[in-house]
Amino acid sequence: MAAPWDHLAAADADIGAVLAEIGPPPPRDRAPGLDALIGIVMDQQISKAAGAAIKARLDAHWRTPSPAAIDATSDVAFQAIGLSRPKIATLRALAAAIGSGSLDLGSLATMPEPDAFKQLTAVKGIGRWTAEIYLMFALGRHDVWPAQDLALQNAMQAAKRLDSRPDVKRMDLLGEPLRPHRSAAALLLWRYHRHLRGIDLALP
Repeated sequence: MAAPWDHLAAADADIGAVLAEIGPPPPRDRAPGLDALIGIVMDQQISKAAGAAIKARLDAHWRTPSPAAIDATSDVAFQAIGLSRPKIATLRALAAAIGSGSLDLGSLATMPEPDAFKQLTAVKGIGRWTAEIYLMFALGRHDVWPAQDLALQNAMQAAKRLDSRPDVKRMDLLGEPLRPHRSAAALLLWRYHRHLRGIDLALP
């Protein structure tokens, strides 16, 4: 076992027990850019499978996403693909932010994390969860903790044997000892959530 796993196992015995039970998770990286961000927006508040299905239909619709492609797609076409009105509004806000220069996706990789988070969440429809998932998976930031994620909360409840699912505030507190490797801890807990649901961990 190598860092960050040594650190996590030493920092939290319950996390260490999960790690010993299921082993470390594989990496889950996405290429940074608009395509990755759109995929994460599609995953908001629905299952990963449903989000992936909508994203696949979007990909078939425009091949390469761009602000111009978003602007050229009508609300009716977006709805036919399966987007809700809030997600359509988020895509239009993204196109406007990139077009105006207020969101520069290319520069996020070299920004301090608080600045990158602030620039992402300045776009209407992009909240904490979406920004954190992008920072973690597309930008490879090592200390991101998506405390709003329900699967993460459920896994933490099971790992800690809590009477109820921890809310965001408690999740943030539980995540503190896991710094500076909270991204790895989140990946482990998502893997644990799959394990608890009986999903074969060898599957992607």
